[in-house]
Amino acid sequence: MSPDTIDPGEVRFFNGSSHPTLAGDIAAHLGLPLDKTYISRFSNDDLYIQLGASVRSRKVFIVQSLFAPVNDHLMELLMMLDIARSAGATEVHAIIPYFSFSRSDKKDAPRISITARLVADLLQTAGATHIMTMMLHSPQVHGFFSVPTDPLTTRPVFWRYFCQQDLSGMIVVSPDMGHAHSAARFARDLGLPVIAGNKERISDTEVRISGIIQAQLQGCRRALIYDDEIATGGSILEVSRYLIDLGVEEIAVACTHGVFSHNALQRLADVPQIKQIVTTDTVAIPTEQQHDKLTILSVAPVFADAIKANYFRRSIGPLFAFGDEKL
Repeated sequence: MSPDTIDPGEVRFFNGSSHPTLAGDIAAHLGLPLDKTYISRFSNDDLYIQLGASVRSRKVFIVQSLFAPVNDHLMELLMMLDIARSAGATEVHAIIPYFSFSRSDKKDAPRISITARLVADLLQTAGATHIMTMMLHSPQVHGFFSVPTDPLTTRPVFWRYFCQQDLSGMIVVSPDMGHAHSAARFARDLGLPVIAGNKERISDTEVRISGIIQAQLQGCRRALIYDDEIATGGSILEVSRYLIDLGVEEIAVACTHGVFSHNALQRLADVPQIKQIVTTDTVAIPTEQQHDKLTILSVAPVFADAIKANYFRRSIGPLFAFGDEKL
């Protein structure tokens, strides 16, 4: 066995029902089998889950992305973590490519839950000894977890894609100041200028963008809008209209988590100036819902590298979302 190969007898690799394709791709990159998980429901709609291989005295990895139906997928994950812990696993790693609850990261209205913190506590209570996720909505969510947690970055994935394209006359645009640092790091890696808008959220589907002036575009007629997540598409549509009014002629959109709810993908694709929409496979997008303008990049190699580094007790600094390491 190669010294850089994970011992398949020492680990177990499972997935919930949310994204078996991504889980299989991660396992394949690691050279590990994807063990069977049996999921069904009792007559009263309660979930029944059984892990299909012994986990006693082994390191267990469970892949489950939290997109719709989010609450069902979360419950599956909590039960699988509890099963692994109760069955004697030495380590229980929750691999959560899309942690959707990270959007609920602050108390910005009376009598609401900071759900990201609540779910972080539930994951630990269920049995997770380590959590791996990708591009949290904001850096403070990382602090909600009381077990070691690795928020990974997709910047290398996007960099490899865009550095092969003609980037002349292009500027990177962050829809809001909250993601300006991430956009600046991405722009630096591509050797492009960067600007950020000021986003004011009116509702879950409506936003207002301001703060970008024509002089900041520095003669650029092409823009790359870079964000962590697209749900309804309201932010991207608004900033696109704003840029078009300022003279931008061609737009590319890149986001880590392509949720694309409420027909968002089609509404973005209907904007003639938006030439391409690039996302990753942290969220499964059914083939029938995809579009010719859409490109989906795989994050399986990133998770595989991080899992391997963790297994061999190596640093994952270059894969860390809020780090400043150059690519």
